[in-house]
Amino acid sequence: MTPRAQDLAQRLQERLQPQALEVLDESAAHAGHVGANDSGQGTHFRVRIGGQAFNGLSRVARHRLVYDALQDFIDQGVHALAIEVVSVS
Repeated sequence: MTPRAQDLAQRLQERLQPQALEVLDESAAHAGHVGANDSGQGTHFRVRIGGQAFNGLSRVARHRLVYDALQDFIDQGVHALAIEVVSVS
């Protein structure tokens, strides 16, 4: 089963309770690249996220939070995550 952006968003919402969240499937833009599949979906995602869980953490620790929350999707074939932590007021 190919993960969908809404699946990743739901998991991040459940685990990290962000105040800002956007998950984009950018797989089609990576067609022919390593890790891409024939469907053009479910392999390359961009995550824009922000919230209290990220306050005071280093960039590496912020990314680790996202990777840990999505590990089973990575195990199922998500090849790349571009993570942008955004400020929220």
